[in-house]
Amino acid sequence: MQSLILGEKYMENQLYLQAKAVIEELYGKARLKTGDIVVVGCSTSEIIGSAIGSNSSPETAKIVFEGLYDTAKEKGVFLAVQCCEHLNRAIIIEKQAVPFAEEVNVVPQPKAGGSMATQAYAHFCNPVAVEEIKADAGIDIGFTMIGMHLKKVAVPLRLENNRIGEALVLGARTRPKFIGGARAVYDEKML
Repeated sequence: MQSLILGEKYMENQLYLQAKAVIEELYGKARLKTGDIVVVGCSTSEIIGSAIGSNSSPETAKIVFEGLYDTAKEKGVFLAVQCCEHLNRAIIIEKQAVPFAEEVNVVPQPKAGGSMATQAYAHFCNPVAVEEIKADAGIDIGFTMIGMHLKKVAVPLRLENNRIGEALVLGARTRPKFIGGARAVYDEKML
């Protein structure tokens, strides 16, 4: 029994550290700055080795959320957590990040919104639900399709830290659109 408990604690610590490493790497590669928004889509089912949507795990969500949220706060960026398709992929975010957004009335649950969104709603200082945002970067944990909540133009990022548990992790950053024509000059720092 003792080794089982120790094994569980090791796995919890590993998930926390993997989540922390993912957002730290994204922060650097996406050149994020204070006040930027990172949208996170997460399948806890995928993290624990099940098919997406089949085995939601509030316990797993809590550990991964803490790794992401602790690091986001340290870096001064906001997390925006995407709900599952049962809530039309609504977003749970801190009110401070989107002070003028139109809120919607929903409280996510593990089977209607997802375990990660449920954790965000429970732990953000002043959580609100909104139908959409345009985030500066994103983390997709387990093929949750976050693209609808990224600013145009999304640029995929290959992350070295590309797994949390059994789930594949994809990253994205955004850049401003190019406008103009043949005579336009672009700011290289914004590419």
